[in-house]
Amino acid sequence: MTSPLFPPKRLLILACSTTKRHDAGHIPANVRYDGPLWQTLRAADPNGTRASVAFLSAHYGFRDATTPIADYDARLTPHLAERMIAGGVTTRWPRPRRKNGPDNSGMHASAEIASMSLYGREPFRDVALAGGALYLTVMRTLLGEFQRMGCVLPDARVFTINGAIGRMRQDLRCWLLETEPTHAGTP
Repeated sequence: MTSPLFPPKRLLILACSTTKRHDAGHIPANVRYDGPLWQTLRAADPNGTRASVAFLSAHYGFRDATTPIADYDARLTPHLAERMIAGGVTTRWPRPRRKNGPDNSGMHASAEIASMSLYGREPFRDVALAGGALYLTVMRTLLGEFQRMGCVLPDARVFTINGAIGRMRQDLRCWLLETEPTHAGTP
């Protein structure tokens, strides 16, 4: 049972953003990304208390949004999405620079989600997936694996945020504030 003292554990997975701050070095992803959905996130949840936030990136894969990242330019292509899906939660991102290089850099999604859910002791009960169709395809695959790991409950409520950017911003804000969305998201 949840109450105001013990709200349901919520997870927001956002697609990365082409629009980024170009600060030098590594800064948290939730500061680096500066597209419309990320701006909405910061405006609706300035203290970061309404949900745990992760991102899906063509370069970094699935990560906690507080992870410091460098500025980069990479797009998720159908081929790369297929590779991410085939690699599942145990493939490290970013991939090694050399094709035959050691696979000991980067992070895999299973380690990130395990940490975010306190290693399954506090699984997520409410999940929102926000991004374009290709990102959503990868997110849904990862979500299934997170559920099998016990980091997301099998019967978790899943809300999909996709469509015109104005509607996506409204739906993201509604989900974060736990109000009725302006249009029905995909369960």
